[in-house]
Amino acid sequence: MLATEISLSESLQTYFGFSSFKGEQEEIIQNLLDGHDSFVIMPTGGGKSLCYQLPALMMDGTAIVISPLIALMKNQVDMIRHASDNEVVAHFLNSSLSKTERQHVRDCVRSGKTKLLYVAPESLNKEENIEFFKEVQISFFAVDEAHCISEWGHDFRPEYRRLKPMMENIGRVPIIALTATATPKVQYDIKKNLGMLDSKVFKASFNRENLFYEVRPKKDVEKEIIRLVRQYEGQSGIIYCLSRKKVEELAEILKVNGIKSLPYHAGLDGTTRAKYQDMFLMKDVDVIVATIAFGMGIDKPDVRFVLHHDIPKSLESYYQETGRAGRDGGEGRCVVFYSYKDIEKLEKFLQGKPVAEQEIGKQLLHEMVSYAETSICRRKYVLHYFGEEFDSGRCSDMCDNCKNPKEEFEGKDYVAKLLNVISEVKQRHKSKHVVDVLRGVVTNECQMYKHDDLAVFGSGKDEDVPLWNAAIRQSIVLGLLSKDVENYGLLKITEKGREFMANPFSLKLVKEHDYSNIDEVEEPRVGRAVSDPKLFKMMDDLRKRIAKSKGVPPFVVFQDPSLADMAIQYPVTVDELQGIVGVGQGKALRYGKPFVELIATYVNENQIERAQDFVVKTLVNKSGSKVNIIKNIDRKLPLEDIASAQGKEVDELINEIEGIVASGTKVDLDYYLNDVLDQDAQEEIYDYFMEDAESDSIDQAFEEFEGDYTEEELRLMRIKFMSEVAN
Repeated sequence: MLATEISLSESLQTYFGFSSFKGEQEEIIQNLLDGHDSFVIMPTGGGKSLCYQLPALMMDGTAIVISPLIALMKNQVDMIRHASDNEVVAHFLNSSLSKTERQHVRDCVRSGKTKLLYVAPESLNKEENIEFFKEVQISFFAVDEAHCISEWGHDFRPEYRRLKPMMENIGRVPIIALTATATPKVQYDIKKNLGMLDSKVFKASFNRENLFYEVRPKKDVEKEIIRLVRQYEGQSGIIYCLSRKKVEELAEILKVNGIKSLPYHAGLDGTTRAKYQDMFLMKDVDVIVATIAFGMGIDKPDVRFVLHHDIPKSLESYYQETGRAGRDGGEGRCVVFYSYKDIEKLEKFLQGKPVAEQEIGKQLLHEMVSYAETSICRRKYVLHYFGEEFDSGRCSDMCDNCKNPKEEFEGKDYVAKLLNVISEVKQRHKSKHVVDVLRGVVTNECQMYKHDDLAVFGSGKDEDVPLWNAAIRQSIVLGLLSKDVENYGLLKITEKGREFMANPFSLKLVKEHDYSNIDEVEEPRVGRAVSDPKLFKMMDDLRKRIAKSKGVPPFVVFQDPSLADMAIQYPVTVDELQGIVGVGQGKALRYGKPFVELIATYVNENQIERAQDFVVKTLVNKSGSKVNIIKNIDRKLPLEDIASAQGKEVDELINEIEGIVASGTKVDLDYYLNDVLDQDAQEEIYDYFMEDAESDSIDQAFEEFEGDYTEEELRLMRIKFMSEVAN
């Protein structure tokens, strides 16, 4: 089978210039050379590719590497060609090739010069390709990114499910399946689906000790991201967003703030994606803002940070995406911005999908929530998820929870109540139902199973939901509970848990993070803390004087969020004032001069060092939508039609119109308002904002009118009022 009878070490030196193998690479390669199936679970950056590249170069015939992404194939082929003096040593065969190019690839394989052929699973399924592969000598099949086989994996591809019959049709040769992330359930799925349950499993530790893990509340997120990126000036990083729109918007915001960045998502054409990827690899840009379409198989060792603007859909996705940082062994910063509103959005996306897919998606999301909200060592939590035990003492403050530990408390009684309830409900329910029973909440599920008649019903009613969720999560990590993944996360008591029930012992639980009150809005809101309360008070007094002289409410001059931002950024010119949230050119020119004079005097008298090197510039026209909105309002189009054309909900559109008006631009919504509110109602609300309102708060207005008007009607009238009076 071997083309030459030289040692593995000599081959490694000859083909790749390395003097030694990493981890279990040598044993994995030898197992493949001996003709046996291999299942390799190795974290990103652990050296998976070498496990099939080296034996392919050593063996007779061509290795077929099944890979999910064209960009990944191109990257791998380029790398192997650079390491060889044979220009045709590696090829890829996929839909991007012309008929002539496909024929050239087949000729190279027939000649025996091509040792590695990368194919997409769809290409393997084509009859013409299967017939071709039957004609040539195949050394082995390598299934890269094998987690794509499993519905429980983070990147399930249905076409991966058809690999086994296709490979058997071509001929029986050894199989090596490789993945950088797989829970025990996904591992079993992969082996079963590929017909390699008897394969030898090689599993490296998932611990990436050079990565720092951190979760931050999703507040002022764009400012926070810019602040983080500027700490790594001139260094490489990746920022992940869930939507293409947010990718484009954030990349533009970074650009106007002097950060070399590019967007990357599946909506860009292939040529552009390849160009941007190469620019990132060649360090022509520092930051790629991307959807999950970017990164798989990208071998860039010097990525210093991976940020997640939005919560990922699963812990496996998060682990793989963060694994792209620090592959050179240097420290990598991994920060995810978390708001439960993101989880609610992702749950909405699952609606309409098959029930089984919804259940899987919800369980994966629940694990992500647990990771975000837990206060125990994040490294320990992640490794436990992948079936690996870890002593949190070894984290060495390389996660935010270990660096800033939360308060511990005695948990024996809580865990005893928890396990007792799980036992009483026969270990047939998920955590939400268990918590409902503990807290005595009567739900349809409780009544259906008559659990509201149990003696334990309400036994934990004195504690809140976060505490019981914490007890469940931490009991799982402590090994007292497990989740039955096959049955969508039913809670089961382990042997260790039974021992605890028989003889309860002291154990510590950790108070969890509470993100329930985090406001996801990225701009200062009324009532938020400001960096300089004294200046805020002085500006508030000035605002009242100006408002009184003009006969308008104070919030017409500047709204509270604008004053709050001034008390952070200290603008001392009218131009700088236009960088303040909610202040456009018109408003700055109309009201700005006395404010910037006050601030300049205050800054001078108090010797304040202004952080003007960190004034985050916002986009004047985010994704071009502002101008379109104004034009469409001028054309008197219904708001529903404007929102639909921009792929938004009406509520989101009203948010944008509010921002436009707050910045000093007039809009005329009378044509729309006249259809939803009669003239008397409009006058009543208008008079309220002019004469009675203490602030522009919609909550206060709703309370004042005792629900006579909807929140949307009040917001539209506030837009009319601010547009006419303030602008």
